[in-house]
Amino acid sequence: MVEIGHFALVLAFALSLVQAALPFIGARTRQDRLMAVGGPVAITAFAMTALSFLALAAAYVQSDFSVLNVWENSHSAKPLLYKITGTWGNHEGSMLLWVLILTFFGALVAAFGRNLPATLKADVIAVQGLIGAAFFLFVLSTSNPFVRLSPAPIEGRDLNPVLQDVGLAIHPPLLYLGYVGFSVCFSFAVAALIEGRIDAAWARWVRPWTLAAWIFLTGGIAMGSYWAYYELGWGGFWFWDPVENASFMPWLAGTALLHSAIVMERREALKIWTILLALLAFSLSLLGTFLVRSGVLTSVHAFATDPTRGVFILALLAFFVGGSLSLFAFRAQSLQPGGLFQPISREGALVLNNLFLTTATATVFVGTLYPLALEALTGEKISVGAPFFNLTFGALMVPLMIAMPFGPLLAWKRGDLAAAGQRLFAAAGAALLAGLVALLFVDGVTAFAAIGFGLAAWLLIGAVTDLVLRAGIGSVAPSVALCRFAGLPRSVYGTALAHFGLGLTALGIVSVTALQAERIVAMKPGDTVEISGYVLRYDRMEPVRGPNYTEDRAFFGLATEAGRDLGEVISSKRVYTARQMPTTEAGIATRGFSQVYVSLGDPAANGGTVVRVWHKPLVTLIWLGALVMMAGGTMSLADRRLRIGAPARRKVRTATAGVPAE
Repeated sequence: MVEIGHFALVLAFALSLVQAALPFIGARTRQDRLMAVGGPVAITAFAMTALSFLALAAAYVQSDFSVLNVWENSHSAKPLLYKITGTWGNHEGSMLLWVLILTFFGALVAAFGRNLPATLKADVIAVQGLIGAAFFLFVLSTSNPFVRLSPAPIEGRDLNPVLQDVGLAIHPPLLYLGYVGFSVCFSFAVAALIEGRIDAAWARWVRPWTLAAWIFLTGGIAMGSYWAYYELGWGGFWFWDPVENASFMPWLAGTALLHSAIVMERREALKIWTILLALLAFSLSLLGTFLVRSGVLTSVHAFATDPTRGVFILALLAFFVGGSLSLFAFRAQSLQPGGLFQPISREGALVLNNLFLTTATATVFVGTLYPLALEALTGEKISVGAPFFNLTFGALMVPLMIAMPFGPLLAWKRGDLAAAGQRLFAAAGAALLAGLVALLFVDGVTAFAAIGFGLAAWLLIGAVTDLVLRAGIGSVAPSVALCRFAGLPRSVYGTALAHFGLGLTALGIVSVTALQAERIVAMKPGDTVEISGYVLRYDRMEPVRGPNYTEDRAFFGLATEAGRDLGEVISSKRVYTARQMPTTEAGIATRGFSQVYVSLGDPAANGGTVVRVWHKPLVTLIWLGALVMMAGGTMSLADRRLRIGAPARRKVRTATAGVPAE
């Protein structure tokens, strides 16, 4: 099976070369047969890659330690779920997952791109094939997951204990679906530049792919944040780690691309800008790949430190990013300007959104890469941490959050800012009230935190204002309002949900940043600690043996100050036997949208155990907001106008003989 997987991978590489060459040649020579080759070849390449991936997964499930990759990252005692997820819990396997998803998107374009012009479809498939060929070559030459060991070891070295979690089953696949999903947008942009055809129809075709990639990337980032939150035992949800930033930058660029494509579809404006964003979104995804796998960073996310791999990925980065931007520079002069609009309009609001998002992307880009560039040039090591990002990124987000509710309320082409402001009086009142209540009645709230609470309320109420006004709630009969509400386009619901989700996430971030409480105490069985109206009682410590680990499990009782029992919290210190690597398993008790977080530290001098306890108010809203944003994107994607990626041909009705046409 392993040899079959290796052969299938080689065959997929050969097919990707065919996919990159023949449709492109056919589009240039207008030969329909050559262009038609791309679709079946793309689907076959995906099938071969899937076969290769299944072969590697089977080796993990069977604990075939004659495969070097399995020996390095698995163990016979590891639970079945972690054997399966361990397939991509390493550099080689994760790159195989990357090319699997890449060929999957190429197959989707081939299968669902029937409404695309033949030449454009051929060029898109060809660019996807070229990207695939490059990464297949990378996998086969530097990261082959099917290398054999002889003689085969009896037992494996086990997977990194931090990765032995259900988060590995969710976070990387979602993240890669987002990363690689932007490759389709990239291919559409390159194909459009090659053909010189960039219009509203192109924007309509590219929007569903952008939405899909954005939805997956949002979920991947949120899941990674929550995974780090509960697994690493540090109680934080975002560290501004360089690799975290590397996933955040394409998300910001993708968000800007979504809004820019709307303007292009409606007004045929921002053509050049939209094309550039489509190129940059995937380019930033490639940058993230380089940072993770080149060895230039030391991070919990880093998979590889082989300089050869780093040089190869750098070459890929230079080829695709440099090549696409060169093509863009060559073609940009020939692009025709689009429709005109007033600064105060929905188009203007979307442009303002783009300006802030791209500036934020540039800020994160500079803060992430400047230390690496400085070290490479001068040897000096510096760190750019949370204070820089919080100050610069936060300053950009405040005006953006203020402007967001105005956008859906402004008319296309020419809007009335004063009228939109009047419609947002309720949102403004809620924001002012929320800020004042937080400042005057909540302990520990600073003026900046009060502003944050006000902005969150402004986003939440502002997001639903458009729905209320469109439905006529409060101005027409309830039955009429209900009918109007049900008849709204799904994209309108999607916009409201996405903005509402961002408001929820903002509320969670502000709450946990401003109001969280922390206690660090040395505890023995029977000791208690009070925090934010809760009483945590240390009951006992028990040794527990798992399938491939041992742990000391601490049991805590949680109660209110009045003595009402709220259940049990379990936290532990775990040691995985194969690698003798310790991990901390945090205990979390969720109360409403808030959590009590318990993490064990080292043994104390008095014979007890150091225990860190946090109360994190409304912390779950951070990830609930991300889920709502994903729901909003999914709702927009389900809109009939975007479902097929292009307008359907209108059926011409013919009058029946003998019946006069009306």
